[in-house]
Amino acid sequence: MDKKEKQLAAVRVRGITEIRVKVEDTLRMLRLYRKNYCAVIPGNETYLGMLKMAKDYITWGEIDDETFRILVDKRGEAFNGKEKDSRGKINYNDFVVVGNKKIKKYFRLSPPVKGFGRKGIKHSFQQGGALGYRGDKINDLIRRMV
Repeated sequence: MDKKEKQLAAVRVRGITEIRVKVEDTLRMLRLYRKNYCAVIPGNETYLGMLKMAKDYITWGEIDDETFRILVDKRGEAFNGKEKDSRGKINYNDFVVVGNKKIKKYFRLSPPVKGFGRKGIKHSFQQGGALGYRGDKINDLIRRMV
């Protein structure tokens, strides 16, 4: 991972019930298809806007190198799709190259040991719940979910 651009980890906390179409599309673009999915994304302005739009359904924060390595080792799935189309004009970038293997950009996790938070999944992290920005404490959550 580059030192100049920080990496963010986003974890989907809530399901699909009564979700707005714009938010659902944003979650799909972040590759957070289902509950307890995690995606590691770059921390630029575009992705921060997407995270803020979906803040009522996800939690996110800065991920460190050790936690990312644990994610890749324990929950990284091999990418078996095409890299280019049959004509060679379109490149598909649905994978990340780590070492010498290609893995998918999202990780399927189990529910966290000891739960998400004291107030559950309908309140923000600052209020004692699970939603929204949680800074570097996302590493603790991901380790409990792996």
